Amino acid sequence: MMSAAAGRPGALCASRGIRAPLLPARRPVTRGTKMAVNAFKNAEKDQKAKIEPAAEAPPAAKQNGTSDGAPAAAAPLPSTPAAADEMAHLKAALAAAKKAQAQYSTFSQAQVDKIFKAAALAANSARIPLAKMAVEETRMGVLEDKVTKNHFASEFVYNKYKHTKTCGVIEVDAAGGVTKVAEPVGVIAGIVPTTNPTSTAIFKALLTLKTRNALILCPHPRASKCTVAAARIVRDAAEAAGCPPGVISWIENPSLPITSAVMSAPEVSLVLATGGPSMVRAAYSSGHPALGVGAGNTPAVIDETANIQTAVSSILLSKTFDNGVICASEQSVVVVDEVYEQVKAEFIRRGAYFLTEEEKGKVRSKIFINGRLNADIVGQSAQKLAKLFGIEVPYWTKVIIGEVDRVGKDEPLSEEKLCPVLAMYRSADFPAAVVTADTLVNLFGPGHTSVLHTNPRNRDHIQYFNTAIKTVRVLVNTPASHGAIGDLYNFHLNPSLTLGCGSWGSTSVSTNVGPEHLLNIKNGIERRENMLWFRVPPKIYFKGGSLDTGLRDLRGKLRAFIVTDKPLFDMGYVDRVTDVLDSMSVHHQTFYHVPADPDLSCIEAGVREMREFRPDVVIAIGGGSPMDAAKVMWLMYEAPHIEFESLAVRFMDIRKRVYELPAEVGQKSDLVCIPTTSGTGSEVTPFAVVTDDRTGQKYPLADYALTPTMAIVDTHLVLDMPQRLTAYGGLDTLTHALESYVSIFSTPYTQGLSKEATALIIKYLPRAYNEGSKDYEAREQVHSAATIAGMAFGNAFLGICHSLAHKVGAQFHVAHGLANAALISHVIRYNATDRPPKQAAFPQYEYPRGKERYAELADMLGLGGPGMRPREKVRALILAVEELKAKCAVPATLKEIIGADKEGEFFAALDEMAENAFDDQCTGANPRYPRIAELRQILIDAWGTPIAETLTVEAGMGATRVPMD
Repeated sequence: MMSAAAGRPGALCASRGIRAPLLPARRPVTRGTKMAVNAFKNAEKDQKAKIEPAAEAPPAAKQNGTSDGAPAAAAPLPSTPAAADEMAHLKAALAAAKKAQAQYSTFSQAQVDKIFKAAALAANSARIPLAKMAVEETRMGVLEDKVTKNHFASEFVYNKYKHTKTCGVIEVDAAGGVTKVAEPVGVIAGIVPTTNPTSTAIFKALLTLKTRNALILCPHPRASKCTVAAARIVRDAAEAAGCPPGVISWIENPSLPITSAVMSAPEVSLVLATGGPSMVRAAYSSGHPALGVGAGNTPAVIDETANIQTAVSSILLSKTFDNGVICASEQSVVVVDEVYEQVKAEFIRRGAYFLTEEEKGKVRSKIFINGRLNADIVGQSAQKLAKLFGIEVPYWTKVIIGEVDRVGKDEPLSEEKLCPVLAMYRSADFPAAVVTADTLVNLFGPGHTSVLHTNPRNRDHIQYFNTAIKTVRVLVNTPASHGAIGDLYNFHLNPSLTLGCGSWGSTSVSTNVGPEHLLNIKNGIERRENMLWFRVPPKIYFKGGSLDTGLRDLRGKLRAFIVTDKPLFDMGYVDRVTDVLDSMSVHHQTFYHVPADPDLSCIEAGVREMREFRPDVVIAIGGGSPMDAAKVMWLMYEAPHIEFESLAVRFMDIRKRVYELPAEVGQKSDLVCIPTTSGTGSEVTPFAVVTDDRTGQKYPLADYALTPTMAIVDTHLVLDMPQRLTAYGGLDTLTHALESYVSIFSTPYTQGLSKEATALIIKYLPRAYNEGSKDYEAREQVHSAATIAGMAFGNAFLGICHSLAHKVGAQFHVAHGLANAALISHVIRYNATDRPPKQAAFPQYEYPRGKERYAELADMLGLGGPGMRPREKVRALILAVEELKAKCAVPATLKEIIGADKEGEFFAALDEMAENAFDDQCTGANPRYPRIAELRQILIDAWGTPIAETLTVEAGMGATRVPMD
C-alpha cells in the first residue's frame, strides 16, 4: 500500500505534529546499512500483514523556501480517504490478527515466556543494524544512542517482566477468597513515532507477546522501513518459538488514512499510541480504549544546595542522548540566583554554548515555523543546528543554551524542542524557581516529567517540589531522558517507552506503561466471613465483695479521678471506693455532677478538672449515665484533639467506620467501671450516649477504644435497687440478650452469653423484683445477667427494638428499659419470618434465621413442646416475655406508658420517629432489614392493643402488619 504522504517532502510527522524537512539527495548507503538491509531482504514475507501498494499518490504541493533552503510552511494533511483495495487488505490483516490472537490467548505461561524470551533475544541481537537503519532512514538522532535504546527496549523490558505472571491465574489469596485471572485485551493498534522507530516497535511487540495479545503496528511514514524491520525480527523469532503466525503484523506502507482506519477498526481492542498531542487525541477519539503519551516540556530546577557538577553533567548527558529526541529530555533549566553564575560556568566548561542576544533572535526564528516545530532541527547535533540557525559555535559544543526570562508562545525557547537546545532561567529563590518550572510544565508539557537537582538530604525542597509540580514523573538528581524511562536510575520505576501523563496530559494512565495495562484482570471473589471480633475489658471482677479486690488491683496508680452522680455521692456509694483508695495511698478527686442524661457541658467540665488533676486511672461508679459520661471524659482526656461530632457518624461495620479514634487512647490512664444498677451493661461495652445540650441532639458513640480497662460487678452495690429500676433494668437486659442473639453479627462467642443472660432474667427477675435484698441469689444473678448480656451485645450489637426505643424515649421521656419492654415482643414477631421482604447484608448471616433462633431460645427456656412448629415456639417466647412484664408490673402498651392524652401527639410524631429509628446505629444489625413504613407500623402495633391479645387472632391483622409465617 502506498502512503499518500510517504516519500514526499513536507509530509506531516504524525508522531509530534512537526513539519518534515525537505530531504536532500539520498546519501551513499554505508556498508553496515547494506548488511542490515540484506539481512532483512531474505526474511519471510508476511502475507497476512503486508498490504499491496496502491496507485501512486499525487505529487505534493510545491512549497516556498527560505533563503537557506529550509521550508517555510508545512504541507497540508492528505484528506483523500484510503483506496478501497487498501481497506480490503487492511480488513484481511485485521481479521488474521484477530484469529491469531484467539489462538494465542489459549497458550500457557510457560509457552508465552518461551516466546517472550526468544523475541527479546532476537531484538537485542539486532540492536546495532536496527539503529543504523533508523538513523539512515530518519536522518535524526545518534547511532550509538539508538543502539542503547534498542538494547534497553529488549534487555531491560525482558528482565523486568520475565517472571511476571500474565496468563490465567496470576494471584490467589486463599484466605481472602480472591483469585485474579489475567486475560488479553485482544488486538492492539500500535502507533510508532519517527523519533524512536525501532526501540518503540520492539517495546510494544514484546509487551504484546508477554500478554497474549496481537499487535498491528502503524509506523511513521518517514520511518516505516526500520520499524517494519524491527517488527519482522520480533515476529520471526516469536513464530520460531511457537507463536501463532499473525500475532505480530504491521502496515507496510503507512499513511494517515490507513493509520486512522486501523485505530478505529472494530477488530481493534486497544490503541497504544506513542506520539505527539495530535496523535494521542486521535487515539482517544478512535472509539476504543487507548493508552497514549502526552507532550513533554521537562524543566530541570537546580537549587542552591545541589551538587552543581553532577547536576550539569546529568542535564548534558540527558539532553545530548540521541540528540534530544526523547520526549522526557530537559527543555529548560531553572537555576536559583545564588548559584546561577556557577551553574553557567560549569555548563560552559562541560561543552555548552550560550547564545548572544542577536543569536537568540536567529534561533527563535528557526525553532517554529507557522506554529509547528521545525522538523529540520529534531534530533540534530549542536553543530548542524548552528549551521541551520546561521550562527557559529565552537567545535566542542554539545548543547546550545539561550538565557531567557519569559514563558509562553512569545518565547519559542520555552517550548519543547527535541534537539540539543535549552532555555535557561534565573530565579530569585527556590519557590520562584518552582513556579517557573510549574508554568513551563502546565503550558507545554502537563503531566509528563520534571527534575529537581538538590542535596539528597534536603527533604524540605524535595517534598515541596513533589507537591507543587504537576507531573507524573518527578525526578530528583536524575538525567531526565534516562530517569523517566525507568529501571536505570531507580529500579522501582518500570522500564517503558510509553510514558503516561495522567489527566494533566490528557492521557488515561499516570505511570509508565507495562504489561498490566494490556491485560483484563478478572477478580474471582468467593464469599468470605471477614475477621470477626470479641472484645471485652481485660479484667472483670464479679460477685459480692469484688469491689475491694478489684480496686486493690490498681496498685501502683497514683491519682484516681472518680465520676458519679449527685444522688450516689450523697448516699455514700463513692465512700466505698475512696476508703479503698485511701488505704492504698492513692490520691483521688470526685466529679459528681453527671445528670440523668449526660451532656457535653457536663463532660467538658469534667475534662477540665481531669486535665488539671492529671489522673492515671478514671473510676466511674453508678448507672449507665455516669459510666457513659466517664467514657467520653476519658476519651477526650486521652485525645484532646478528638473530633467529637465525627464519633457519632453512622457506620455499617465498626471496623470500617469513617472516623477512627487516635491510637493514644488509654496511654495516660485506665478506665474502671463499677455499675450500681443492673441493666445497661455499659461497664463492658464500647458504647456511650451523650446529649449535646446546646442542640438537644443525642450522640450514640460506638468504638472499641471506649471499652473499659476493668469492670467491677459487685452485687453489694445493687441490693437496695428500687422495684421500678429493678424491673426496667432487668427488661433492658432481656432486650439486650434477645436482640444480640438474633443479630446478623452474632457468633458462637456471643450466642452462649445471650442465651445465659436470657435464662437468668426469665428465672430470677421476678424474684429480684418482688423480694429485693431479701433474695440475694436473685439480685446477684440479675446483676451478672446484665454484664453477661453487655458482653454479648457489645460484640454482636442490637436491633430495631433499641432503634425504636431510643426515639420513643427521647420524644416522650420514657425510661429506656421501659421503652424496650413495650416494643420487644412486637419486634420478635416482626423478625420471626423465613421470607422477609428485605434481608440484612452481612456474610456471617447466611440466610434469614430470626424465627429459627427465637425458637432455639424457646427450647432453651423449656417453652417448646414435642411437635411444636417454630412459629408456635416463637409465640410461646413472646407470651413468656409478656408474662415476665406482667410479673414486674410493666404496662403492656405504649398507650399506658405514655398516657392516653398523648395519643394525638404520638401519632403526629410517628413519621419522624420511624425515619429516625431507621437511621439509628442499631438498625443495621437487625436480622430483617426494615422499611421505614414497617417501623412506623410496629410503633402503631405497640400503642394500643396488648400483643398477647393479637397472637391468637392473626387472621384479623391489618394489611400492613406482617404475621409470623
